[in-house]
Amino acid sequence: MSATSFRHLDTVTALFVAVLLISNVASTKILDLGLFTFDGGTILFPVSYIFGDVLTEVYGYRRSRKVIWTGFSSLILMTVVLWIVQVLPPAAGWSHQESYVAILGVTPRLVAAGIIGYFLGEFSNSYVLAKMKILTAGRWLWTRTIGSTVVGEGVDTLVFVTVAFAGALPMPLLTAVFVSNYVFKVGFEVLATPLTYRVVRFLKQEEGIDIYDRGTNFNPFLFREMKGLPA
Repeated sequence: MSATSFRHLDTVTALFVAVLLISNVASTKILDLGLFTFDGGTILFPVSYIFGDVLTEVYGYRRSRKVIWTGFSSLILMTVVLWIVQVLPPAAGWSHQESYVAILGVTPRLVAAGIIGYFLGEFSNSYVLAKMKILTAGRWLWTRTIGSTVVGEGVDTLVFVTVAFAGALPMPLLTAVFVSNYVFKVGFEVLATPLTYRVVRFLKQEEGIDIYDRGTNFNPFLFREMKGLPA
């Protein structure tokens, strides 16, 4: 089956980007939920790693790389637009500027934390899953979906929490945020494993593919391979 005849890749890509953007907006609020303390984006953000697993498992690392860069570009665009709106003068009679800044305002440190964490985490996740698929000869899907998430979410969470909050939050709270985020995200992936199995099985049957990344160049900056790669 040619890449141009994929039926569901565009939908998966769109959902992946939507989850990424919504999560970043929701992350402006810190929540206490039982034993967990985490930012609001954590409620949805683990789904992006499920999409990342599905993309790499079904369509391979090369197409996952293009989708990750699509999400990265969308995140940058959203940030720039929110910042422009923030700095433009509010209309006369519109008294919500402070509220806008508090909720949607662009804070350079938080933006940097989110972007760097996303980039390193998603590519780590995709790389580990692709390599584990080869090592396991395509068996034991759960080992690579969970294993890649353990690595990817670990990198993402550590980078985000450190860059965003180190020095601004007391160490006990910083540690609690990291541990809560990480445990919640990995736990979410574990609980979602049956759903991941169903989605992967459905897409492989529908698309008629099951790609192994043997001989793939895993350089995330290999833009020349993305130019002619249908999405």
